[in-house]
Amino acid sequence: MNVVLISTYELGHQPFGLASPAAWLTEAGASVVCIDSSRQSLDEAAIRHADLVAFYLPMHTATRLAIALVPRIRELNPRAHICFYGLYAPVNEPYLRQVGGQTILGGEFEEGLVRLADRLATRSQTGHGQAAVTAAQSEPVISLSRQKFRVPQRAELPPLKNYAHVIMPDGARRIAGYTEASRGCKHLCRHCPIVPVYDGVFRIVDRETVLSDIRQQISAGAEHITFGDPDFLNGPAHAVAIVDELHRTFPSVTYDVTIKIEHLLKHADVLPRLSDTGCLFVTSAVESVDDAVLEKLDKGHTRADFLRVVHLFQQSGLTLLPTFVPFTPWTTLSGYCDLLQTVAENDLVANVAPIQLAIRLLIPERSRLLDLAEIRETIEPFDSTALAYPWRHADPRVDALAREIRAIVERGEKFGRSRAQIFERVAQAAWDASEATGQPPRIQAASAVPHLSEAWYCCAEPTDDQFVCIKEVPAAAAPAENFI
Repeated sequence: MNVVLISTYELGHQPFGLASPAAWLTEAGASVVCIDSSRQSLDEAAIRHADLVAFYLPMHTATRLAIALVPRIRELNPRAHICFYGLYAPVNEPYLRQVGGQTILGGEFEEGLVRLADRLATRSQTGHGQAAVTAAQSEPVISLSRQKFRVPQRAELPPLKNYAHVIMPDGARRIAGYTEASRGCKHLCRHCPIVPVYDGVFRIVDRETVLSDIRQQISAGAEHITFGDPDFLNGPAHAVAIVDELHRTFPSVTYDVTIKIEHLLKHADVLPRLSDTGCLFVTSAVESVDDAVLEKLDKGHTRADFLRVVHLFQQSGLTLLPTFVPFTPWTTLSGYCDLLQTVAENDLVANVAPIQLAIRLLIPERSRLLDLAEIRETIEPFDSTALAYPWRHADPRVDALAREIRAIVERGEKFGRSRAQIFERVAQAAWDASEATGQPPRIQAASAVPHLSEAWYCCAEPTDDQFVCIKEVPAAAAPAENFI
């Protein structure tokens, strides 16, 4: 059984979603080729000989890029069975089947891929031949089974130096690895893409598997590890045990994690432990500083909670990297100005990637946002090309500002402007649009903070220019923080 696994984009990380199933499939006897099309060209020979071609879809951008590749795969190999797997596969199931997907796997997908490969191999061996291509799916579309994870198989992937780096305050760059200690999430944030698949369930990857994956990446040159868990403190004891061992064994290796504001407060006693074990920064999806919007998104925290976390981080010496979804159907011009003022007043300008000031809420299929009558009344019919429900703000000035901010951020990144310079231009545009009294915040300088060279983002509504930008930027020439 010849299997080709393809990742189209994963925020600049060496894709865990290829390395993990590659280990499972190889153990089951399959011949596996991994292709990260964000960093390498298609292996056309491998695709021509493949019995199964499976696309990894961890995010919205990756899904759109994968769909664009399907015609080329079909041209190279009309007989191959096409599978889509990962977080964004089940939520887009109808359209993915329409464009040629024959098997859709979400949640804990490794076992499903092995079963699919076994099923196709059996049908081929029993003489069904072409029937293997059109075999009806018997694997569950969403599996939340408790898997015994294998150590990811990374040898065939492009080297870590080709992926995102950590940029230190002094400008030094550290090679970054990536792993996952858990999947899913206990929480049900209304806009989160994890919720339609996991619905409040989370699964851990056993400690030794995580540590073995980290060790092999350090041997390959990693100086820093990004933990890609949706929330690193869903299982605090599990998480702390891993970073304790990481620091004990490799004291010079740093790491970063993603944690909810709610958990940062609930487990505030863990923050010194993170700092002591080499955590460089914590990403947290703040989303808004407007309590009414936070309630709509069911985030589980308030503006005051966020500001308390800011204070905790200032005391602990850790770096907080807040992320936002500033443009929603509930955003007001004054509210956007308030967000910028809050960022400036709390010395967070350097901590906020410029893209975070431009993100517009994504409403995909099966989103919990659709439970809100006001959202159902706002959205337009589902756009299968964009894989989202388009929406327009009731105040056209807000949509116009969103477009202007996106252009400011894109130009700023293109011409290498600092975060402070971009922030000032964004603030001036916001104050002009809102006709606010007083002057927008002026940021003469902002102390640099450690951050990844490709910015974390989520829940961003797609635009055609964003999609084209990602398709056309060669990996070696990718900007430090892609505007996507």
